[in-house]
Amino acid sequence: MTVVAAYLYRHGKRVRAVSIDEKVDCPADRSEFVWIGICDPTDAEMRTLKDQYKLHPLAVEDAIKADQLPKIDVYGDQLFVVARTAQLEGDKIAYGETAIFVGHSHIISVRHGSARSHKALREQLEAAPTLLINGVDYVLHAILDYVVDGYLPIVESIEDEVLAMEQRTIDAFLGRDEIVRIFGLRRELIRFQRILGPMGEVAGKIVRLDLPCIDPEAKPYFSDVLDHVRRVQTMVEGLREVLTSVFEFSNLLEQQRTGAITRQLAAWAAILAVPTAIAGIYGMNFENMPELKTQYGYFVVLAVIGVVCAALYVKFKQAKWL
Repeated sequence: MTVVAAYLYRHGKRVRAVSIDEKVDCPADRSEFVWIGICDPTDAEMRTLKDQYKLHPLAVEDAIKADQLPKIDVYGDQLFVVARTAQLEGDKIAYGETAIFVGHSHIISVRHGSARSHKALREQLEAAPTLLINGVDYVLHAILDYVVDGYLPIVESIEDEVLAMEQRTIDAFLGRDEIVRIFGLRRELIRFQRILGPMGEVAGKIVRLDLPCIDPEAKPYFSDVLDHVRRVQTMVEGLREVLTSVFEFSNLLEQQRTGAITRQLAAWAAILAVPTAIAGIYGMNFENMPELKTQYGYFVVLAVIGVVCAALYVKFKQAKWL
């Protein structure tokens, strides 16, 4: 699938479908514009768009490669924006790319590797054309906001898993699979942060800089996108800290439990050392051991062993070694 949707809009209303090789003349008052959505385009399709809408060759090359970090470039009176989409696929975060060409009377979104189509977004804007009527910069905001909103479910899902793992750590040792999962999640979050930082810079530049095709009245909308990115960044940073604390807490508990077992073994060894030592002494085959001839010597020795062992047991119990 390549061209997903291509329509001409006038005063916020869809007028008709357009072809990517069709030259559409729009008035200068921004009341009309073309919005083209294309997914995994061919080189020929991108060349057609480049010729019809005077797209910069470097921007077209970046849109075809689809290996860029989020960024915003200015080419004359046009903007080129790259956003990165994200979604959970099993235990990992999969990334896609959406390149957006913004001109006076056109906006072209080029998607790669994203499962979230812009169809729902387009239908939402068309159903309430309050933003569409204002032009392409408001559509750009809607696309960026749509991309950033897709980040939050990912973080919330990982957060639930991390909190459950934290609770399990209190009850039992972490197994090898769980430790591997901790480091896997930490690695995924680090990669995610590498996307969130540039995404925040893109929104920040639109808010702060005087850019073509961006009306000053639209900047508060992009400020909202920036707030959303920062919120996700804060959550991701918090999750990284929780993962680190879970691993460290598990190690501390394991050391504590190992220490308790070691103390118990040492206490029992000390208790058992008393009868072992006494038995060892009386096990020596010397003839000159007068106490061996006493009538109650055996019982006295047993009593001494019992008293000493009992005293040691009480002492270790009070010290919470047993």
